[in-house]
Amino acid sequence: MTPAPRPTTALRRTALFLLPALCALTSCGIPATGVVQAGGPAVGIVPKTRVYFVRDGRLVSVPRETDAPGDVDSAVELLLLGPSDAERNKRMRTDLPPGLLNLAGVPPATGGPTAVPQGDSSPGRATVTERDGEITVHLKSLNDELGDLAADQIICTAVAAQRVADPGAEPAPVSVTDPGGRRVEGTSGRCPDG
Repeated sequence: MTPAPRPTTALRRTALFLLPALCALTSCGIPATGVVQAGGPAVGIVPKTRVYFVRDGRLVSVPRETDAPGDVDSAVELLLLGPSDAERNKRMRTDLPPGLLNLAGVPPATGGPTAVPQGDSSPGRATVTERDGEITVHLKSLNDELGDLAADQIICTAVAAQRVADPGAEPAPVSVTDPGGRRVEGTSGRCPDG
């Protein structure tokens, strides 16, 4: 009768069989390479800001992609572009006067001719100032009176941008002044949650 193998001998034999199998499983046969430069950096969530349009006489918030999340001036610029075709198909519109629309020289949301007056060298239709805990939007060009709903569109868009920049802060009061000196003030209390 042969003596039973000792546990250490059995472990050695098992290790001798498993080691080549383990090496085969961990090696995929692709040789190692250095750093390969291909394309840009990985992307995650696209930064967005909220702009406010009108549907059925009420404000609705719409997320818009932006390169400058939290920048009130950029958010107001996005608002002044008006609703996209897809948004208009969802019955969204703007109450902003046509003289304010088309900040970037794109045809306005109504699909009509561009709203940028000929000979206008102004780069924008609004100046945004953030100072002493208040946001002021001064409209540079306006042919029609700014209605309350249009002012609310600007106020809510500014507040939404500020919330992106500092989510924990108390929203700043916003004032909108048209070229005629009419001033409309508001806070986040006038804005539907987005």
